[in-house]
Amino acid sequence: MPEFTWDTLDAAATLAAAHPEGLINLSMGTPVDPVPEVIRRALADASDAPGYPLTAGTPALRAAIAAWVSRACGAGVDGLGVLPTIGSKEMVAWLPTLLGIGPGDVVVVPSIAYPTYEDGARLAGATVVRTDSLTSVGPTSRVRLVWVNSPGNPTGRVLPAAHLRKVVDWARERGAVVASDECYLPLGWSAEPVSVLSPQVSGGSYAGVLAVHSLSKRSNLAGYRAGFVAGDPALVAELLKVRKHAGMIVPAPVQAAMVAALDDERHAEEQRERYRARREVLAEAFTGAGFTVEHSEAGLYLWLTRGEDCWQTVDWLARRGILVAAGVFYGPTAGQHVRVALTESDEHIAAVAARLA
Repeated sequence: MPEFTWDTLDAAATLAAAHPEGLINLSMGTPVDPVPEVIRRALADASDAPGYPLTAGTPALRAAIAAWVSRACGAGVDGLGVLPTIGSKEMVAWLPTLLGIGPGDVVVVPSIAYPTYEDGARLAGATVVRTDSLTSVGPTSRVRLVWVNSPGNPTGRVLPAAHLRKVVDWARERGAVVASDECYLPLGWSAEPVSVLSPQVSGGSYAGVLAVHSLSKRSNLAGYRAGFVAGDPALVAELLKVRKHAGMIVPAPVQAAMVAALDDERHAEEQRERYRARREVLAEAFTGAGFTVEHSEAGLYLWLTRGEDCWQTVDWLARRGILVAAGVFYGPTAGQHVRVALTESDEHIAAVAARLA
C-alpha cells in the first residue's frame, strides 16, 4: 500500500499551525457539529448490550434503512437488499474482496476519485482502470466492478440519470457490478443528485447494482462508524454471508442510533442548512481571492484551482493558516486543484474569509 494520503500533508500542516491565529483545517470532511440529541439518547438507551449484535442488523434497522432509501433515493422497497456497515469507508475498501474479485480482474474507478476505490482494488490484487468513459475500457470481459460517485468526492460533480443508466446497462451486459458511492446524496446545491437505485437509473431492477451510504455527513456520525449498503438482494446476501464469517458487525448501540437518525429528517435538514451557509461564505471568499470554483454543485467540498501546481496552492494557503487537500490525492489529472471542506465551525469559516480578504 502507498503512504496514507493525508500523511503527506504533515509539512503543510506544520506551516499552517505556525500562523499567529492558528491552523484552520479544511483538508478533511470531518464533522465538527454536535451529534443530535435524538441520536445520542437512542445510543445511551441501547448501551446495555451484553450479547452479540446481528450482522444483518435488527429488524428495526433494516426497516429504517429501507424506508429512508425509498424516501431519499426514490427506490421501491420490494426486492431491495439492505445491510448495515461499519461506516462506508470499510465497505468501499473491502467490497472487491467481499465480492471475490482478485488478480486478473478489473475494477473501474472515476478518473478523479476518492483514493479508497483504488486502495480496495489493490487490497484484492485486482487491476484498476481510471476512466469516466466506459467506451475507453473496450470489450474486455475482465471488468468485475465499476465504481460511480455522484455527488463526487472531491469534485462535487453530479452525474445525470441518463449517464448513470448507461453505466448500469454497460455493466449488466458484461456481468459486472455497479457500486455507487452516494455518501453526499442529500447535499445537492445547484443540482439535484440521482441515486443509482432510482427507477430512472436501475430500470426498476436492482440486479447488479449496489448503493453505499453513510450517516457520517448527514447526521454528524463519523465517530459512530454508521453506514449501509442497499441494492441487489443476491449481492447483499453474499456480502452478509462473508461478513458473518469475518465478524464485520455494527455494534448494537450504534444500530439503535442509526434507527433514530434515519427516522428523523429535522436534524439532517438543519445540518444541511449549516453547510449551505458555510459553502456560500467560502465560495465567495475563495473566488474573491482569485480562485476558480469548478463543479461543486453538490457535496461537502469546493473544488478549486488557481491554474498552478496544487502543492503551490497548498503552500500559499498554509502560510495563511489554512490547510486544504492537494488535488493529486485524487488522481494524476487533478494536479492543479485543491479540495476545500465545508466542515469547520462558523467561527473558523468566517476566519478563513477574513484571512483571504
